[in-house]
Amino acid sequence: MKKNLSIALGIFLVIIILTVCLLSFIYMPHEPNEMNISQKFLKPGVNSEYILGTDNFGRDILSRIMYGSRNVLLVGIGSVSLGTFIGIILGAIAAINNKLLSAVIMRIMDGLMAFPGILLALMLVTVVGRGIKGSVIAISIFMVPVFSRLVYSMILDTENLLYIKAARSYGSSNLTIFMRHYIPAMLPRLVTQFSSAIGSAVMIETSLSFLGLGIQPPFASWGLMLSESRQFFLNYPYLAVAPGIAIIMTVLGFILIGDGLNDMLIHRRSDDE
Repeated sequence: MKKNLSIALGIFLVIIILTVCLLSFIYMPHEPNEMNISQKFLKPGVNSEYILGTDNFGRDILSRIMYGSRNVLLVGIGSVSLGTFIGIILGAIAAINNKLLSAVIMRIMDGLMAFPGILLALMLVTVVGRGIKGSVIAISIFMVPVFSRLVYSMILDTENLLYIKAARSYGSSNLTIFMRHYIPAMLPRLVTQFSSAIGSAVMIETSLSFLGLGIQPPFASWGLMLSESRQFFLNYPYLAVAPGIAIIMTVLGFILIGDGLNDMLIHRRSDDE
């Protein structure tokens, strides 16, 4: 019951964010970067034309939230997808090939995992550059060790299973065994980790944008909106409320889905045993 509730709540939150993102391609109340100084600092609900109010430049907060959802999901899903792809390849190579190559790959992964997530992302984004492209590359590199170690451990755990030994005895290549046997066996764990990783990636992206190293002005980003609201927070706290809620909903949604799937996986394993 608990795991089903977790997944249901997570899916509900993610659907809301995805709906807002898709709707932004069809309709937005205003141009996200359109400035109207005469309408600046309008509070939510005061003007029906600006439902969530306006910022210090008179820009519509609702439109910027909607546009920002594109960037956040693009960076979050894009970086995790790239990190997953590279991580699966490196993890499989390390598990299937000789011990020397395995040791080299896994020690590099251990070195990357030794750094805290945001610190590693900060280091990488200063090297590859700011903006969406830099954020995607930096976060994907942070995600690579997570998935490579997961794939590495799962392949080693299933190496001695009878159907794997049977496939090898029939002369199947490592690639064939990996695609036909390892991938289907690993898929539930990979999907679970993928969902949780998107939540982490969104948090890192918003942190980078908050620090001025992620998505750059004038493009809308939830982290950037939080950063811009700091100097006006005491007088206009509503400026931070909308992007803050959007970040919480997105991160919580993906993490709840991941946790719920993980609980289901553990429960299924215990039943099988």
